[in-house]
Amino acid sequence: MYVADSRSSKAPVAPAETRPGRREAADGPRPGDGPRSDGRRTAVRAAVPGTVVALGVVSLVTDVSSEMVSAVLPLYLLTGLGLSPLGFGMLDGIQNGFSAVVRLLGGHLADRRGRDGAPRHKAVAAVGYGLSALCKPLLLLVHTVPLIGAVIAVDRTGKGLRTAPRDAMISLATEPAHRGRAFGVHRAMDTAGALLGPLTAFLVLRLAGGPMLADGGQQQGYHAVFAVSGCVAVLGVLVLLLFVPNRLDAGETSGGAATSGGAEPASDNRPRLRDGLALLRIPGLRRLTVCAVLLGLTTASDSFLYLLVQRRLGLSVEYFPLLPLGTAGAFLLLAVPLGALADRIGRRRLFLAGHGVLLLAYGLLLSPLDGPAAVVCVLLLHGSFYAATDGVLAAAAADTVPAERRGAGLALVGTGQALARFACSLAFGALWSAVGGTTALTWSALALAGCVTGAAFVLREPAAAAAPVAAPGEPAPTTDDSEVPS
Repeated sequence: MYVADSRSSKAPVAPAETRPGRREAADGPRPGDGPRSDGRRTAVRAAVPGTVVALGVVSLVTDVSSEMVSAVLPLYLLTGLGLSPLGFGMLDGIQNGFSAVVRLLGGHLADRRGRDGAPRHKAVAAVGYGLSALCKPLLLLVHTVPLIGAVIAVDRTGKGLRTAPRDAMISLATEPAHRGRAFGVHRAMDTAGALLGPLTAFLVLRLAGGPMLADGGQQQGYHAVFAVSGCVAVLGVLVLLLFVPNRLDAGETSGGAATSGGAEPASDNRPRLRDGLALLRIPGLRRLTVCAVLLGLTTASDSFLYLLVQRRLGLSVEYFPLLPLGTAGAFLLLAVPLGALADRIGRRRLFLAGHGVLLLAYGLLLSPLDGPAAVVCVLLLHGSFYAATDGVLAAAAADTVPAERRGAGLALVGTGQALARFACSLAFGALWSAVGGTTALTWSALALAGCVTGAAFVLREPAAAAAPVAAPGEPAPTTDDSEVPS
């Protein structure tokens, strides 16, 4: 029996909240209660249950492994194997799009219940993490572009399979009033792994083969990175198997959970794949998905933004590889406080505000300002955008989906957003080639401003469909995101 099987993922019940930012007094002291400061620490622990922390560790370790490979793979393919930049871009784009589609399958499979009546969130997530771990050592055995492309496809399949089940486990393990904070903690740990991965790859290359040069001795350094990455990925799978419970509290996953917008709960334990699309009949989920897609269609990829930062703000080429670290650092610092802020002021409201912050970053890039200060400001705004939208969107989507279809619902929103951003990258690249980067960014900024305005109008409408879905017997938390029916 795994260590995690003897644990419960259910978070301790925090004091009920009737309005954002205001707490009701507790019914009475509990045995062992300390001073008010101890109570505050207990509330924080209640907001972030052990399952969320364990999943955060899994994501941190897995991201260290993945980013180790991502940091060296472009150079390995372009200089070591002679792949053209266009070929690499097409390969990377196709695999990212494929990963987004596979996410729907992962959410569907995770919601299917096993013989014990429990969803298979952990099992599907374990398969996803396991596939990615298997791909790292396979890179040691393949040396042609088609085979490497196949290995990358399997790796992205694993990523697509695990994303929705993982987010479903986070939402189901956390009290509805604290989902924003919980997702913020997870995303912060995930981003810490993204920061450590390239640094680890750099150290491994230095120890194994010296500088990254396309000569015969350089293969040894790359192979060392792939081998160490595989070992780190296996560690992440072990943490998942040993410390994440197999099944959540029965109250969170029962089919009797209230659904949003009058949607009927699933009537059997083997939902069909097309039932995932039927979730769009839930008004709150439908509005959130449409807005996520529209906003994704106007969100330029990170690579294009970094290129514009380097060219328009006068950044030296030698510092270009450090730009993603600036965004990740801001994301890491702000993910938890902005997640907690979303719990207080409303998740959809903060999600829209995050895109407003991205619009400010676009405006700064289009302004006559330049120099290091402008670079820092753009990266800070870019990281703030991710901190205010990434985990917050998942928390907002979880509020609209019944527990028994949580995986499919989160996959639906995430897939729509990912495909929209992929389409935006293709369109932005074509526009850049036709009219130049500055004009392309100007048009994207205007489109983003229009979409933010339209999304604010759509999401401002109060509806019972957007009410957070609570477990039976628990009061649904009231936020300014939604209205709980009387």
